[in-house]
This record gives sequence, structure tokens and C-alpha cells, in this order.
Amino acid sequence: MPTDIEIASSVTPDPSQRLRQSLGFPQNVEPYGLNKAKINYSKLDPKAKLILVSAINPTPAGEGKTTISIGLTDSLAKIGKNACVAIREPSLGPVFGIKGGAAGGGHAQVIPMDEINLHFTGDIHAISAANNLLAALLDNHIHQGNDLRIHPKKITLRRCIDLNDRALRNVVIGLGTAGDGIVRDDGFYITAASEVMAILCLSRDISDLKRRLGNILIAYNVDGDPVYAKDLKAENAMAILLKEAFKPNLVQTLEGTPAFIHGGPFANIAHGCNSVIATKTAMTFADYVVTEAGFGADLGAEKFLDIKCRGNGLAPSCVVIVATVRALKMHGGILKTELAAPNAEAVSRGCENLKKHIENITGVFGLKAVVAINRFTTDTDDEINAVKHACAVLGVKAILTDVHQNGGAGGRELAQEVVDICENNTNPKITFPYTLEDGIKEKVSAVCQKIYGAGKVVFLPKAKTEIEKITAMGYSTLPVVIAKTQYSFSEDAALIGRPSGFTVNIREIQLRAGSGFIVAVAGDIMLMPGLPKIPAAYNMLLNDDGTVSGLS
Repeated sequence: MPTDIEIASSVTPDPSQRLRQSLGFPQNVEPYGLNKAKINYSKLDPKAKLILVSAINPTPAGEGKTTISIGLTDSLAKIGKNACVAIREPSLGPVFGIKGGAAGGGHAQVIPMDEINLHFTGDIHAISAANNLLAALLDNHIHQGNDLRIHPKKITLRRCIDLNDRALRNVVIGLGTAGDGIVRDDGFYITAASEVMAILCLSRDISDLKRRLGNILIAYNVDGDPVYAKDLKAENAMAILLKEAFKPNLVQTLEGTPAFIHGGPFANIAHGCNSVIATKTAMTFADYVVTEAGFGADLGAEKFLDIKCRGNGLAPSCVVIVATVRALKMHGGILKTELAAPNAEAVSRGCENLKKHIENITGVFGLKAVVAINRFTTDTDDEINAVKHACAVLGVKAILTDVHQNGGAGGRELAQEVVDICENNTNPKITFPYTLEDGIKEKVSAVCQKIYGAGKVVFLPKAKTEIEKITAMGYSTLPVVIAKTQYSFSEDAALIGRPSGFTVNIREIQLRAGSGFIVAVAGDIMLMPGLPKIPAAYNMLLNDDGTVSGLS
């Protein structure tokens, strides 16, 4: 069976000009090579039906959320709909680590797959550069006399790099001579977790981008007062580095359907959605826009709805929840080595995880949903029927899809169900688990208890102190992002299925004033991942003809 990159390399992409014409774009499309383009268009009028693709809590067995997102878009095109997909850019950290790329799989991919998974159009590098320019300006300011009286022990800004590098989580800078700056503790986040990434994805236009960049909290002074990026006059220089990266990227699927790929925040440690401007651009020129939120619906979908939709007047007409029989078996307690053996009973047990996600989407958020069963060849009829039965109990259809093997043709039934839901849901409304006027503790507790199923939320002393400070600064009305493991509803990655009554420990609260949200860190989640014992990088090869193999 051919690999993903072999399938992707077998298709010649249409020129970017033809893509522009297929969506009816005006002339202001800037080709980036032969088959990629930057979109420079400001007169946005988003009218399309928005379709959110989410999933159960991920497992090593795989769910295929991005594959379904891309395949569903091709399926919508197959049944005659003007559709496009809007998803995130892959980060080099997972690409070279353990997760691999994020361009879909099999016959449901975006291309050029190798370029998208690697440097693409340089957006993430620009984000890293803008973040690190701010860090350099901060340290230079202190070195040059520190007129802002910044306390070296109260600096909140960290540097970033788009790689998994655990050795950079905590570093000491300024070693050497007096001319090398002051000695202080520092550290790195992966770029996907940086505030600059979040800002690029949530900004509505260049003016909003500069405003948000200026509002980044970088430190406190010796009196305990906040210091922002705008106090260093950094926002314009940072925006200059981001001006090209701010333009959405246009590529295509294997079947020639337009695809917007822009921004890449993780959903377990950030807000997990592609950029607002890319989504709204797609919704201006297509009739159906498929978008994706990272990891399970407890993380990506919750943040997509509570932050991205709430702040931009968006609401999905339909939510697709992706599951595989194999992953449901793991949630039902079956080891990865035993997943090939038929076990409908384990699937039924694992469906408790799926049912909680359905209940969150339909009950808590009040939205319409459908379940996409991403088919594997080892799935049996009894196992598939167990999934369908579990969903039917909640009044939701579960539809078998095979876009990985058959591309758009493998998702026609799902596409038709999505269209039917959208056409019968002309004015979708979101009910939120909390209001912005709720206190920080109340908002965090609402997500943990209503979405995760926690019985208790404990705020550790450091988090309590930070909540008091943030509230006193006037930011308590911001929405919250909870950083936690993606593998469980709880903060314990080993607690799979549908746990209940567990305790969530909030150990840290971080203000992201530029992004416009507050991060609550639960458990031992890291903002700089590490590489596994055998990184995916070991399996990659640059061939003598310049092609890449081993990329997945």
C-alpha cells in the first residue's frame, strides 16, 4: 500500500491561479510558487454554512480528524456543493516527534503535502521571529538602563522555537561578560503555544493585530505594576515581521478542492483553531466551509466555541464528531496490541467517551451533531453497529466513512447528512457553559465540571494568587483556556473512557492580555513538548532527486 507522501506526490496540483478562479476570488491573490498562494483580501462577508470537525479523546489507535475534515470537503464537492476546508498549519515539533504531519492521510490530503508539513510559506517561522524580537527588545531595555524598572525575577515572556526541545524548557541567559546582558532565568515554549501564535489566529485585521501585540504582558516592574509590549514600543516592529504571515494560505486537496491552511495553535496548551481571518475568508467565497479544532471536543471544540466563535459572531451549523472503532476499543480498556480482535463489547464500553462528547455538543452548547466513523479494514459489522446504537440513543446519526481509502467518494453519505443538518439549521445559536461576567474560578470550574465531568476543581496557592492579581488588573471578564492532557477528560492521561467525579488541580494561571484569554494550567501539562525515544525524524530521507520520503 502506498504511503501518504507517495499518494500526495502522485498528484500534480492545479496552479494557484486556477484555485483562485474556482472560488471566484478577485485578483488580489499573491502566488507563492506554482501551487500555493497568499490571500490579501479585506472585504470579508462570511455567509457560508460553517461545519466544525472534532473528535473523541485521541488514542494511539488513531481517529483521523484532519483526514475526515479534508475528505468531507471533497465529499461535499462530489455532491455538487461549493465547499472548501480551513485548517491549521502543522508544527515542526510533532512532524519530527511522534505525531507526524497534519495534512490528512491516504486519499484525503492537502497538497503539496511535504511543503505544508515542513516550512510551508514560513508563517510559523515569522511568529517565532516576532516573539523572539520582543524578548530581545526586553532584555536590551534592561541592559540599556531599564527605564521601565522591570523586575528581572518577574518577567513573564518566554522565547519560542517550533521544535520539541525539552532542554530549552528552563535556561539561564546573559552568561559571559557585562556586555552580554543580565543573568536571569528564562525558557522556551513551542511556537504553537506562544501568545504571538494565538494573536495571529484571533486578530481580525492589521490594526487589531498591532493592538493585540502591544497588549502582551511581558513583565512586572519593581512596584508590581504590569509592563506590556507597547511600553517597549515593540508592536509595529513585530507586526512588520508578521505582515506576510498574517495573510491566509490557499492550497488544495488531492481532488482540487480549495483549502485554507493558516495558523497552528495546539488545543491542549492553546486555543487549537486556525485563524479567524482564514475562516472568514473561506466563508466569504464558499457556501460550505469545513474547519477543524484540535484534539478531542473537550479541548479544541470547547475553545473553538467559547473563544473563537463567541468573539467573532460565528456558530457552526453542524458539528462532526470523529471516532474509530479501534480508538473506542482502547477507551473500552483494550490494549493496543489486541485491537485487531473483534470485540463489540469493548466498543460499547468505549462509546461512553463518545457519548460524553455528543452530550457536550448537543446538550451544553446546544448544537446539531453527527458522528463520522472513520473506517478501518478490521472493523466488524457488530462493532460498527455498537457505535451506531450508542449514538442513536442520543438522537444522533453515526455514519460510516472511508475517505482515507476512497477520497471524496468515500464520504458522500456523511456529506449529505451534513448538508441536511445545515439546511435545517439556518440560524444556529451557541449556549455557552459560562458567561464572560463570571469570575475566573467560576469559568474554569464550569468547563471542568460541565465539559469534563469533574467533581471538584482545586486551585493551588500559586493559581489563587494569580487570579487575585489578574482580577485586580481588570481582566477577569476574559474567556479561559484550560491547558491539560488531550488523552483524557481529566488531567490524568491514563484515566480514559468517561471518568466522573475526579478532581482537576489548577496549578497556574497565566494572563494572555494580547490574545484576550486567560490560561489555566491543569496537572503536569508542558508548554514545551519533548521528543520520544525514537523520533519520527529518524525515518525521514531526502532523496538524491530532492524528494522527501518517510514523512507521514
